[in-house]
Amino acid sequence: MIVYDLLCENAHRFEGWFTSPEAFSHQHQAGQLACPMCGSSTVQKQPSAPYVQTGGGDQSQAVMANPELMETMRKKFVEFVLQNTEDVGERFTEEARAIHYKEAPQRAIRGQATMQDTKELQEEGIDVFALPVPVLPKDKLH
Repeated sequence: MIVYDLLCENAHRFEGWFTSPEAFSHQHQAGQLACPMCGSSTVQKQPSAPYVQTGGGDQSQAVMANPELMETMRKKFVEFVLQNTEDVGERFTEEARAIHYKEAPQRAIRGQATMQDTKELQEEGIDVFALPVPVLPKDKLH
């Protein structure tokens, strides 16, 4: 396991754990890396002394060491979100506020919001997070 310091376009610093430098390159090129604070997928590796774990690990480390399994898990998570949330599209910010302030029925929603909108919702105490997913054909959405 190798740990890199990463930086998004909004100057948020965070760590990324990868099985190898090649795994980082593959995920970066595939657009699979995103800032956990704002969801930006414009991420750069920062100069650092990488931490490499060489000792025996537990089962969770074995999962992280398998890129195919990690990708399968990511796809299943995205599919779960798509199947168990209502797509409110560009009305996301308004719907999230309405739900939070009990002006609309409680339900799980997804949609589009700017990074600024997401930050404002979080500052209001509304639990939201960016989930960068590839654009899907309309027949895959409900």
